[in-house]
Amino acid sequence: MISLADLQRRIAQGALSPEAAIGQSLEAVGADRATIGAFVRYDEKARAQGAGPLRGIAVGIKDIIDTADVPTEMGAAIYRGHQPRADAPVVMALKQAGATIIGKTTTTAFAANDPTATLNPHNHAHTPGGSSSGSAAAVAAAMIPLALGTQTGGSVIRPASFCGVAAIKPSYRLLPTVGVKCFSWTLDTVGLFASGVRDVALGLSAMTNRPELVVPPEVATPRIGVVTQAFAGAPEASGAAALQTASRAAERAGASVRELAMPDIVAEAWRIHPIVQDFEAHQSFAWEYRQNYDAMPPLLRGRLDESKGITARDYDAAMNVALSARQALSAVFDEVDVLLTLSAPGAAPKGLSYTGDPRYNRLWTLMGVPCVNVPALIAEGGLPVGVTVIAPFGADARALAAASFVEGALRN
Repeated sequence: MISLADLQRRIAQGALSPEAAIGQSLEAVGADRATIGAFVRYDEKARAQGAGPLRGIAVGIKDIIDTADVPTEMGAAIYRGHQPRADAPVVMALKQAGATIIGKTTTTAFAANDPTATLNPHNHAHTPGGSSSGSAAAVAAAMIPLALGTQTGGSVIRPASFCGVAAIKPSYRLLPTVGVKCFSWTLDTVGLFASGVRDVALGLSAMTNRPELVVPPEVATPRIGVVTQAFAGAPEASGAAALQTASRAAERAGASVRELAMPDIVAEAWRIHPIVQDFEAHQSFAWEYRQNYDAMPPLLRGRLDESKGITARDYDAAMNVALSARQALSAVFDEVDVLLTLSAPGAAPKGLSYTGDPRYNRLWTLMGVPCVNVPALIAEGGLPVGVTVIAPFGADARALAAASFVEGALRN
């Protein structure tokens, strides 16, 4: 993979020009595009532009995020050729930091259930995950050093786990979702993919102009609470092994590690996440569902068909549970600095018809807390499996620093 930190260092030292760095990514995209299928389209003439910490950094943008210079088709026939007039704020933030947008990465249709044809770079017989399929795969295949995705259930953390890359789903609304096709306004969160935790931190820091997000050379030894999420069902053997491997590595490196049970209201929040998501989806997709029903992606259409019975009273009750759960979760962090949990049930499923189960991600999306995927082990078939480091709402710097600690512990 391409390290963003390494590219920045080489460019600063004059060992690599920004133009050459962009050219290397374009060459890699052109060579691998037909194999992996991570990009919907890319700009063969893209060049380094402007100034800033991300000058010379090629970035892929998930194709539900508006771009003014290339279409935003959302993986759906309804929007074939759709050309926004403006860049989404997150795209402008990248450009203002000096990054070069080289193309749009694949997404499941409307960032929902209907999969792409994108392949897992580690094993082409397996899914890269969804919905941010192309962004995770492009970073994993060493095409680009940085990519944007989005998460409503598990669409950043899960594909990062399946593809063996670092990723962050930041605190809710740290990155604006204006100009991003809405699925659920309570849940939708823009996230980043990169080769390592420090690379993710550099990208997020540059986008937000928050230097405190950069992981320092030395990080404090964290107090870690391990959460197995028993309320979400048992993981596969590879998922359980990843969590155990990361826990033991962190403990050997000096961290305080102990298992924590979540309050009952937090487990209840896990249960009601789909109520919030699907109730809001009916409003977000009202035009597509009512005016273009036959053209809707079939799996999403079926999901909306099945969830028509959710009432406003159901939704209001679910939102009250979410509020209480957020308060209860905040108190959990009085005991530990971060949580460590599963990023996915296990390794990427075989085949491309199913992008994997987000059941270990959806609670944390609803809670709005920062989540960082750290690759933990390689399972059978050469498939990566990750773990998730979670910090309190707004403590993204803490999440990144602790994830870097776990990442280093796993390497030693």
